[in-house]
Amino acid sequence: MPPAESGLPSTLFQRHPGNPILTARYWPYPVNSVFNAGAVRLETGGETLLLVRCEDHRGHSHLTAARSKDGAGGWEIDPSPTFSGDPQSHSEELWGVEDPRITWAPELGRYAVVYVAYGRGGPGVSLALTEDFREFERIGMVLPPEDKDAALFPRRFGGRWALIHRPVPNHGSADMWISYSPDLTHWGDHRVLIQARRGGWWDAGKIGLCPQPIETRDGWLLLYHGVRETAAGALYRVGLALLDLESPERVLRRSDEWVFGPQVEYEHVGDVADVVFPCGATVDPDGDTLFLYYGGADTVMCLATASLEALLTWLKDHGRPGGVARDE
Repeated sequence: MPPAESGLPSTLFQRHPGNPILTARYWPYPVNSVFNAGAVRLETGGETLLLVRCEDHRGHSHLTAARSKDGAGGWEIDPSPTFSGDPQSHSEELWGVEDPRITWAPELGRYAVVYVAYGRGGPGVSLALTEDFREFERIGMVLPPEDKDAALFPRRFGGRWALIHRPVPNHGSADMWISYSPDLTHWGDHRVLIQARRGGWWDAGKIGLCPQPIETRDGWLLLYHGVRETAAGALYRVGLALLDLESPERVLRRSDEWVFGPQVEYEHVGDVADVVFPCGATVDPDGDTLFLYYGGADTVMCLATASLEALLTWLKDHGRPGGVARDE
């Protein structure tokens, strides 16, 4: 796809003309809303699979798979929930499972689904593995509450797996962290990756990872959300960052400006107003077109596209080095 003008962040993403691409109205069983889907282009067959967060009429969430040949339409939706909370074996899933991010891990020959388990202790980071999105091996909760917005990198670094996540402290800002594990179960070497800013910035106070990290020639491209509190409530927008390919704890660039935010009715009006919240992304076989799947107003599933080349060029020209919060 042709690159957007590098100086205009609002033109980097193009909304799909068929948005919203998935809604509760067309779901094969009753749900209140469908949003915040993890996404992957399947290794076999090349179909796009979305693992969609579905909120039922109790307010609890589960995940259901939707498949499409072109990643935009003709969705085939599982007739019943694909992955639900299992409170009998995993009490941390008492009130459901939410906001998955999907990573294909070649070493494992399986997809890693990192999701939020919601129970009495609050939201925490859990992990499951699958070959086909029909049978799942639950690893269980790997980082305790309150923690969310997590995704796994597809390969090890120095023999260790890496995970980005967002814990919420009792004091201070909610920043993005990175942690490492030798076995996907025991996690340590925790360190702050990107700090939330303060004051009037679009990403002041709370930030978090959007889809899984995207490998490019220049580094791991991150799309992250920032939350700004306004008189009308929280406003969710998306910015960019770039990590070193071999040392992902090293932040190369970070955007000062947001590049994607609520602009149209299905992003402004819904269960939670003024929210664009991507959890999934795929890259077209052309190697450049990014398909970004996001929840609109916590109610519907939407799609936007962008050129990876344009995003990297814009970040190089308009980002600043490092992930430390500078509030000026």
